[in-house]
Amino acid sequence: MNKNLIEQLGEEKVFPIIRSKKQDVIVNTAKALIDAGIKILEINIDTLETFKAIEEIADEVTVCAGGIITSYQAQIAMEAGAKILSSPIFQMNLVKISKDRQIPLIAGASTANEAYSAWKARVPLIKLYPITAIGGVLYVEDLLRPMPFLKVLVQGNVKINETQAYLKAGAYAVGIGRDLYENRSYSEITKRASYLLKKARG
Repeated sequence: MNKNLIEQLGEEKVFPIIRSKKQDVIVNTAKALIDAGIKILEINIDTLETFKAIEEIADEVTVCAGGIITSYQAQIAMEAGAKILSSPIFQMNLVKISKDRQIPLIAGASTANEAYSAWKARVPLIKLYPITAIGGVLYVEDLLRPMPFLKVLVQGNVKINETQAYLKAGAYAVGIGRDLYENRSYSEITKRASYLLKKARG
């Protein structure tokens, strides 16, 4: 399996998540993030237009298809050009697809048991979701204290100004959605993403 992408995400530390039903909005938001230096981002699959957006942008940036729950969604996303799959849940059929197709899977977990089970299944990156609802930074610290071997991505209503606290708590990377782009012009998105990258890597 190509775990280099997961390693690259760990180096990036910042993982933008784009959610929109409109192809042009997704593509333009992605391009604004690319202009800031973002190399990996998630497009949350929702409608046919989201798959078309992945097709349009896949040559310019590494796309993770987010919100994957079914095998069918995973197949369509991979055909569209997604290089990583991300699910809000942990289930073995997606683990099997990941292994069979040699494509990294980010599996969701909200409890210590789920996170450990995903790790045992050799999931390379575990998404703690929805992190704000399940305890935020303190939850990350509490989870990693007995299981420091877990690689965790935090996601779910994370704010830009919380990024460093999550990284300090041990998060491998931080997923940021709405706070990065909602109600912002594309030039503002680029500036916010540039600032975020600088702070996360600094």
